Amino acid sequence: WLDVLPLESCNGNVQPVMYHRQQREIRTPQDGPDPNRSDKVMLLRKRKSRIYFLRRFFDYPISLSPDTLRKLGLFRTIRIGVSYLSSALFPLKQENNLEQFFINRFGKALYRLFFKSYTEKVWGVPCDKISAEWGAQRIKGLSVWKTVSHFFKKTLLKKNGDLSQKNTETSLIEQFLYPKYGPGQMWETVADKVTAAGGSLHLRHKVCSVQCDGQRITAVEAENLATGERVVFAADFVCSSMPVKDLVAALGGAMPLEVRQLAATLPYRDFITVGLLVRAMKANPQSRSALANHMPPDNWIYIQERDVRVGRLQLFNNWSPAMVNDPDTIWLGLEYFCNEGDALWQHSDEQLKTLGRTELAHIGLIEPDADAVLDSVVIRMPKAYPAYFGSYARFDDIRQHLDPIGNLFLIGRNGMHRYNNQDHSMLTAKLAAEHIISGNPDKSALWSVNVDDEYHEEKSS
Repeated sequence: WLDVLPLESCNGNVQPVMYHRQQREIRTPQDGPDPNRSDKVMLLRKRKSRIYFLRRFFDYPISLSPDTLRKLGLFRTIRIGVSYLSSALFPLKQENNLEQFFINRFGKALYRLFFKSYTEKVWGVPCDKISAEWGAQRIKGLSVWKTVSHFFKKTLLKKNGDLSQKNTETSLIEQFLYPKYGPGQMWETVADKVTAAGGSLHLRHKVCSVQCDGQRITAVEAENLATGERVVFAADFVCSSMPVKDLVAALGGAMPLEVRQLAATLPYRDFITVGLLVRAMKANPQSRSALANHMPPDNWIYIQERDVRVGRLQLFNNWSPAMVNDPDTIWLGLEYFCNEGDALWQHSDEQLKTLGRTELAHIGLIEPDADAVLDSVVIRMPKAYPAYFGSYARFDDIRQHLDPIGNLFLIGRNGMHRYNNQDHSMLTAKLAAEHIISGNPDKSALWSVNVDDEYHEEKSS
């Protein structure tokens, strides 16, 4: 990453950190680019996410710190403690679904209080209908014990400055790298390097068909969405990040009818972001904000309130100050989870903007005044989340027909139907490139990225 966008200079204002590369420790440069003067720069950002529940802010993940226990109250705290001990001493023997996964790691009381309603809001189905593999993929080794031990380590031990944070649970990471103008800047910079090296990029082309000869792809046909022209690209190798559902359909008769029918039913969860530009947020003594506009320090706020549909709130200022043109305003991203074509998806942009403004005012995060919102935008993202229920249980049947295609490499979240984070998705693409260069046909390394081996060994035994 830092070969594409160099890390910002610490300038004596940021504690020097290090990351590991080829077994060497490299510290942030004193003479790295200054974000105030250079655009091509990677920022080192603090990570903070919290839960908004009962009109109060709670640490995410739940830390069971004194502050959390005070907000929960004595009765809830005792119930959570007893429930967790019960699950620790007498865990459920069967762990076939996400509900059982959560209960075994957090106890039934904490699961029902903080996990159940939000997870079902995200996925649109009950937790007992979602595969436990989702928990192993996204939450991995996180548990009450891990969060408590992390809290004490953070409080009592001196930080070692290791930017890689390899020994830290993903949900507990406290800092991250972020391009000055957001993740898209990484790809724009790479695109410039590709074209400068003589490569060509064909943007806004939709794949129509993928032509196969035995166990090898020979060409890809695409439609130029600007002109309607059909273009055929001869293929030595194909790296596919398009949804598996669409790839199998594009392969047509090269795939057995049963596989095409199965892939056509793969489940996804779709996503709407309602962006609201506001002058200020509503004053909240718990938000830990010392700013005049009351902007809290969070990157994300998970909305656990059951009387609104919004699931999560992004504060783009806190990802990078450069993401907002006027530093005295706040760009908020309200995230709604839905299914493509359902009632929420079919709302007009104006209806969605009104919904977002009304819901944030209802739960006390912005003022209800009509002029509280300066600007707004709606972005729809189909197939944002590959889902782990329904026909996903037979996903290996699809893989058995795709993996043998020697020059086809499935990469990324949709390309592999895996709910990976962006860094893991990038890693699958990097591994695919390395396999192509070395002539290695074994794709198992790509499928092992971000797999909790300990969980799967445990499940197998």
